[in-house]
Amino acid sequence: MSKTHENPRLPPLRALQVFEAAARLESFTRAAGELGLTQSAVSRQVATLEAWLGRPLFHRAGPQLRLSAEGARLGARLTPLLRDVAAAVAEARARPATPTVTLSMLPSVAARWLAPRLGAFVARHPGVDLRITASRHLVDFAAEGVDAAIRYGRGDWPGLRAQRLGGEAVFPVLAPSLAARLDLKAPADLLRAPLIHSDLAEDWRAWFAAAGAAVREPPRGPYLEDDSAALQAVLDGQGVALGRSRLIARDLAAGLMRAPFAVRLTASYAYYFVAPPEAWDDPAVALVRDWLAEEFQREEGADQSTAP
Repeated sequence: MSKTHENPRLPPLRALQVFEAAARLESFTRAAGELGLTQSAVSRQVATLEAWLGRPLFHRAGPQLRLSAEGARLGARLTPLLRDVAAAVAEARARPATPTVTLSMLPSVAARWLAPRLGAFVARHPGVDLRITASRHLVDFAAEGVDAAIRYGRGDWPGLRAQRLGGEAVFPVLAPSLAARLDLKAPADLLRAPLIHSDLAEDWRAWFAAAGAAVREPPRGPYLEDDSAALQAVLDGQGVALGRSRLIARDLAAGLMRAPFAVRLTASYAYYFVAPPEAWDDPAVALVRDWLAEEFQREEGADQSTAP
């Protein structure tokens, strides 16, 4: 049984590499220096390639070395190909061994929902480097180097895949010290304190209407665009704000905030995991997506079991 080459359509790759250096430098001696070989080793590799091709690649006239027409064509094709191979290998070596997922979200979600859970993610998936970028604008995934995002909306972002993580409720919250001073008996009693306004779709007018309070036009008060700032004002006893249940659950559980009335509005928006189609099935991105979905589901179950 005759022995065949592993790939009969390709010559030895080492011979191609050596020939490319000799053709580019037009010298066996300089090629030997670049590759760390002896001149005779370069000559043998070139001879091997010439034998495989069945034609000369160099014309030798004493000390002079000149590429044949076939050798010039082959060298011109090989040089950019081998440069691409070298670049690909360098990129693979530079890429971190630990997969990295860059996740974008609103600053309030990062600070008040995700940050307390990061330890749980690291314990579950120590092999994934999760990096958080917080911003209020809709990121350009490719331009900003972002793999995925938690977005708050209706799930309709063109060109992206989205998975609903969970909804939430909106209701008034205030500091225990302020609640004690106000002696709240009915929803309209909240008007004794400054009402903190934000950019929520569910506003004070909607909540008072749902609570059956005769409040035609809630008074104006401080407007804080960012939820984290509004909730910090609540913690400092500066007034009453409409809180998003996902962002205030821990403060309520710890007794740092109080929800004086059971009336809750269902938020118009929900949380979604969003990613470009090309990143959706990446194994590390999928791990982050599944973990987030599990955390949202667990919190939703706990919220339903303790809801007033």
